[in-house]
Amino acid sequence: MYMIVTVKFFFLMQKPYVIADWRCKERYMGGDKIILTDVEWLERLGPERYEILRKKGTERAFTGNLNFNKEKGRYLCAGCGQELFTSKTKFDSGSGWPSFFKPVNDRVIDEHGDTSYGMVRTEVVCSRCGGHLGHVFSDGPEPTGLRYCINSVSLEFEKGDE
Repeated sequence: MYMIVTVKFFFLMQKPYVIADWRCKERYMGGDKIILTDVEWLERLGPERYEILRKKGTERAFTGNLNFNKEKGRYLCAGCGQELFTSKTKFDSGSGWPSFFKPVNDRVIDEHGDTSYGMVRTEVVCSRCGGHLGHVFSDGPEPTGLRYCINSVSLEFEKGDE
């Protein structure tokens, strides 16, 4: 009896799926989250981006095309196009990955504890598609003191005003 009630409650809390287009068919849950199968993600992203965004990989330090980017513009999630950072908050941390001291707002990034590789870190993921972006550390510059250390492969850069 308890399981039946729990299952019914679970389904009552779910919002219906809506189909929308953005490069390919996507399923949005409640208009916010993008839900794709692993095969759909691989087709959409290609092997390198899939490894980073969906399998939580990391590109080698100093190899990303956006690490030394100094142009004005916006940094978007490579998985779904959501705006994450602007060039106003980018700084050179010397870490080998693009670094930012804050996202565009508090709703675009979700944080999760990460104890992989024997380290205690905070993983950051895109709030819209759940794509792995990198990690956040508390050794950044003012005004936040944070360093969002992000894989270049996880980002798309859109040149323009900030």
